[in-house]
Amino acid sequence: MLPSASRTTDPPALYPSSKLVGYYHSSALWANNLLFAQSRFYSFDSMNFPRSSGILLHPTSLPGRFGIGDLGPAAYDFADFLEASRQSLWQVLPLGPTGQGNSPYACYSAFAGNTLLISLEQLVADGLLSNEYLDAAPEFPNERVDFEAVHKYKDAMLRQVFAAFRGDSDSQLRTAFTDFCRRYTYWLDDYALFRALKDAHGGVAWNEWEPALVHRDPTALETARKNFSEQIESQKFHQFLFHRQWFALKADCNRRGIKLIGDIPIFVAHDSADVWTNPDRFKLNEDGNPTVVAGVPPDYFSATGQHWGNPLYNWDHMIADGFKWWIQRVRSSLEMMDIARVDHFRGFAAAWEIPGGDKTAERGRWVEAPGRKLFTAISNALGELPIIAEDLGVITPDVEALRDDFHFPGMRVLQFAFSGDSKNICLPHNYPEHLVVYTGTHDNDTTVGWFTRVGGEGVTHDAQQIQRERKFCLKYLNTAGEEIHWDFIRALLASVANTAIVPLQDVLGLSSEARMNVPNSATGNWLWRVTQEALTPELATRLQDLTELYGRTKGQNLKLAHSLN
Repeated sequence: MLPSASRTTDPPALYPSSKLVGYYHSSALWANNLLFAQSRFYSFDSMNFPRSSGILLHPTSLPGRFGIGDLGPAAYDFADFLEASRQSLWQVLPLGPTGQGNSPYACYSAFAGNTLLISLEQLVADGLLSNEYLDAAPEFPNERVDFEAVHKYKDAMLRQVFAAFRGDSDSQLRTAFTDFCRRYTYWLDDYALFRALKDAHGGVAWNEWEPALVHRDPTALETARKNFSEQIESQKFHQFLFHRQWFALKADCNRRGIKLIGDIPIFVAHDSADVWTNPDRFKLNEDGNPTVVAGVPPDYFSATGQHWGNPLYNWDHMIADGFKWWIQRVRSSLEMMDIARVDHFRGFAAAWEIPGGDKTAERGRWVEAPGRKLFTAISNALGELPIIAEDLGVITPDVEALRDDFHFPGMRVLQFAFSGDSKNICLPHNYPEHLVVYTGTHDNDTTVGWFTRVGGEGVTHDAQQIQRERKFCLKYLNTAGEEIHWDFIRALLASVANTAIVPLQDVLGLSSEARMNVPNSATGNWLWRVTQEALTPELATRLQDLTELYGRTKGQNLKLAHSLN
């Protein structure tokens, strides 16, 4: 990987350990780290997205020898790459614990972290795991995540770590763990119980448990807490490890001038601690099944629409309690991240409600949502909100007004630009400044894959339309297309849009085999990983040159601000 001129041997005084420094995180240090995160959040001006650029890469896609990217050495190496290439943003997908299908947009909790991201090497450095266990690790593929194999191995390692913790007398670690549990009790207690009960029931959805547990009978819950106390504590400890490592990485990135962009899906999974714990906040029947579910209506791209299956919110109840759950959710997300991208923003103006028993989306209807009341309540509680509104697709004036009145930048995707209409809002000459622009998102093909496509899964255009788009693209970008991914990157960085984000696959010029997700496809997604050798100094230099040329580095922005003052 790349050497970093700014990397220091010792971690910053207020943060947990930096790259693999064996270092127990005391209670005082833990509290200081969270105060740091909160102070950054509350001082952020949501209307001030300075001219900058960054890379989209989910941590599961990082390299490493344990089958999946994690928060260990490769994450810090990637921060080195960002720093060397003068990027100031690292965007990730939702970090929650994934369920069936391994989608980060269908998690068991909107608050908890994915324990598969815990670095085993950091646990060895912290004295919580013997290096012998790592030496005995099985062989994993380098370019794909084998989630089943990774779960089997990492879950076993985490059980070993918890057993060691229970037999350890280290008072600092126990104090830090106790402080973590106390700070996050508002979601941690119910989540740990949910996961313990889910394991005890063989992984089935919560609404298939015994009726007393489905309906959260107080006596049944208290009995479960006693019967599964060890399993509950282990879930809490694993969350402690995840958060400790995440905040260490975040502090290291922030010290370098790199901000983290996270992702808040508008909806949560039905089989989640959130829905089980708060059934009155969702539209469910007496058996715990959704009466209506989320999706989008039929359109040019799909004759039956998209059936997502997420339960929809009981907004009347949320209004009545002052949107307490949403305020907690956004506060938690903005402790973890510097900026949050809110997915499917148009659903805060109106959502497509599909009858709960339907398998497709045709019979849905638009139902208004109280987005203005919601974001007013969140702003009143938390202050200015560093939020990006994912406003892709057909956006109505009420959605635009909601976005603009709260000063949230919207999004544009360059792959959507080449319809042949010069007024297409995704063309760079039509960008406003207050905007976040992408070559593509996690749902798109790679730029090389998009440019060379001929048809197949995920392709919604016929061959003639594809050819027209390709021809217009080449003309617009004034290129022959030999390095179409760099043509796209240059167009974004040169635009007036304040924020430009490029998926790492496009920086590397990879084709469709590196695609992260094909929407409406149940298998084969979320698997791609970058190799250790891919992030070269030459690549960083090339990206650095364009970033500096188009004035997107932190130092250039400070000089511009000074000259204007």
